[in-house]
Amino acid sequence: MALEPLPETDRTRHRRLREQGSLDRADLNAILDAGFVCHLGVVVEGRPLVVPTVYGRDERQLYLHGSVASRSLAGGTPVCVTVTHVGGLVLARSVFEHGVNYRSAMIHGEARTVTDPEERLTGLRRLTEHAAPGQWSYARRPSRRELAATTLLAVSLEEASVKIRTGAPDDGDGPDAALGVWAGTLPLTWAWGSPVPDPLLPVGLPVPGHIARREGTRHG
Repeated sequence: MALEPLPETDRTRHRRLREQGSLDRADLNAILDAGFVCHLGVVVEGRPLVVPTVYGRDERQLYLHGSVASRSLAGGTPVCVTVTHVGGLVLARSVFEHGVNYRSAMIHGEARTVTDPEERLTGLRRLTEHAAPGQWSYARRPSRRELAATTLLAVSLEEASVKIRTGAPDDGDGPDAALGVWAGTLPLTWAWGSPVPDPLLPVGLPVPGHIARREGTRHG
């Protein structure tokens, strides 16, 4: 079943490089699912603050968490959340035409503090499972004291701007094509490495399968 497109608002309308914009909600979901660290932008005491943090999602909202003492996690305030993946450098014939292949999502909304106990656990589970699938069932879950020290925010995914850039440089059919300068792309890839045990672990404690299986794979 096709997903409904993202609405185009004053904050999400693509005014530059419109051909790189997307209103496809599947593109938004794919960008969010391919990462687990976002940047939360918020104004605190009249000054902008951008905080990197992990996240999780369901179909309609993004969950973020942190300490109750964090000034950036006050609910009821406008926020902007961004997630970006770099696919490589675009090296053109002139430095002016250099660029980056990327996928990015910028989510606008009001951060809502999650207070319902059931939703708090659901949101924290989604956040944990998004970063480390299988870990919620494997490790100890939060205690009441830990939950009391944790703020969980929810941000609606209804207002989001998505941009994607792929492919070769754009100057192959212009005057610079005669320069004899190499041009192309330099892809950037990354993968999970081998698990490194805590040196304080008991000798012989095996790496759980849900972690071991990720070695050599990419998130999302």
